[in-house]
Formats: sequence, C-alpha cells, structure tokens
Amino acid sequence: MEKNKSLVRRCFIFFIIFCCINTAGYISLFLYNKYAAVAVIIIANLSLSFLAYKFLVKPYLYLKNIFSLFLEEQIYQELFEQEYNISSELSDVLKKLDTMLDKQKAIEMSKRQAEYLALQNQINPHFLYNTLEAIRGDALSEGMVKIAGTTEALATFFRYAISEVENLVTLEDELNYVENYFIIQQYRFGDKLKMKINIQGNAETIYKIQVPKLTLQPIIENAIYHGLEMKKDGGTVSINIETTKKLLLLSITDDGMGMPEELLERVNQNLNKVVLGYINYDKKNSSIALRNVSSRIKLLFGEEYGLHLFSTLGYGTDVRITLPLGTVQK
Repeated sequence: MEKNKSLVRRCFIFFIIFCCINTAGYISLFLYNKYAAVAVIIIANLSLSFLAYKFLVKPYLYLKNIFSLFLEEQIYQELFEQEYNISSELSDVLKKLDTMLDKQKAIEMSKRQAEYLALQNQINPHFLYNTLEAIRGDALSEGMVKIAGTTEALATFFRYAISEVENLVTLEDELNYVENYFIIQQYRFGDKLKMKINIQGNAETIYKIQVPKLTLQPIIENAIYHGLEMKKDGGTVSINIETTKKLLLLSITDDGMGMPEELLERVNQNLNKVVLGYINYDKKNSSIALRNVSSRIKLLFGEEYGLHLFSTLGYGTDVRITLPLGTVQK
C-alpha cells in the first residue's frame, strides 16, 4: 500500500478483506475439513492483524504524535510534510493553512521558547561570573596566565549565551563570541585546532552588519566535534565572509572527516525544512545544531535564506550561510 492513501480508505479496504476472509472460512467449515478451515481462519486473521497495525494503527500513532508536537510548538514544517493523511481533504486543508499561516507569529513563538530556555539556563548567572572571576584572579596571582585567559573567555562566553535573547546582533559580536569559544576549545585541544577569519571587503562596515544571534558558534562546534576531533593531527576551521549588493555570505570550512554523500543529501534536505521551536541538542546527531540555525534564519528572513552543506568524505565540510544584507548598525 502507498503511504499517501487515506486512513479512511484503508479502514474500508481492511473491513472488506476481513469480512471476505471470515465468510470464506465459515463456509469452509461446512464444506471441507473443519480443522484445516479453523487453521486457515486463525492464520489469515493474524496476518490481517499485522497488516492492520502496519497500515492503520502505526499511521494513526504517527499522525497523533505529529499533531501533538505541533500543538506543543516543537515542529512546524513537518505538519505539512507528513507521510500519511487521514483523508485527501485534510491534505488540502493543511496545504491552504501553510500558505495562510502568519510567519511572524511563528517567529514570536520560537523567540518565546528561546527566551524560556535562556531563563532556564541562567539559574544564578552572577554566581557563575563571580566564581569564574575568582578563579581567574587566583590563576593570575599564581602566574597561570593560560588558565586565567581561558577562565575569562569562559565567563564572556556564558555571559553572551545566556543574556537577553535578541533576534539580531552585530557580526562583530558574533565573531567575538566565536573567538572566546575557540579559546576554550584550544585549552582542551591545544595547537591541534586552529581558526582563521577572512573578510573580503571593508571590515569596519561588515562588522556592523546585523545577523541572528548564535548563528556561527553552533556550526563551529559542529565542525570540531564531527570533523576535527576525530583527526589525529587536528585541523583548521576557516570563517570566510563576503557581501554582494543584497546578500551577506558566510562560509565555515573545516578540513576534517567530511561525510558520505547519502548523509550529506539527508542533512541538506532537513536544512530546507523550518522547525518551530527548539530541538534538544544531541552530539550524536550532526545536523541538529545546523537545523536549528537554518530554521531560525528562514523564520526571520524567508525560505530563500539559510544553510547549505558541501562535503567530501575524508577531506572536510563547507557550511554556506546565506543572509540578507539587511540592517547595518550605525
């Protein structure tokens, strides 16, 4: 059976099959060997039960889960790209709803959830900052400059990450945040990791371009954990920045492990979907952080913007971010 057949149609088909099997079985009881007939009825009904679960119960549970996640603001695009339909009319209703849905409302819903998560993470941020500052002071007094520098970077990193959630910040702020994150990673990996930032054009002007907050760091983290950490000799992450008349183009390239073609295709398909709300981060899933970033960009600016990956297994990965040139802070 095809996935796009409606559940109503499937129920009708299974009811007809069920009636035919049992009618034939009971007729056989009178015409043939009754034990053989009973065995046939039992086997046929067990087989029908398995098929009913696969083609009726399983699609129902799938749809129930999709609807629940949408109501909880955990998904968005998946509602309109579901594998099963209750009826053809429902499919048409969802398509029309997708065209009518207020994307600005979706952005506000996503922002509210991000604010809630940031509030969860804060707990008592001043306690964290003061403790880190105390550690930094002790490290300096003992001449441990590297530990002091890493501690300062860590404090700055958390202050930026859990401060008030904003849609847009300057590219300079994002790059400073990434540099602090890299200092922290280098404390762990040493010279095994390197980072380069290349800006094509007027750096002073480009620094003032506004971008979505927390756009670059999740991609850098992804490059380290899934590209460079597994390499014996480490590698380099390069951030390349350029502009056109209407676009800001960011490229985060690593010379790490890369990914197979089938995985690359699957990741890029996911990046084209909009996810409403927050997806729990899981280091085992290399596309979740990227998908969060891409969804946020699409909700803010439109479907034509977002992320796209290029990768060759054994050679590395290039994450391309396309943003509107948008607002330049004065």
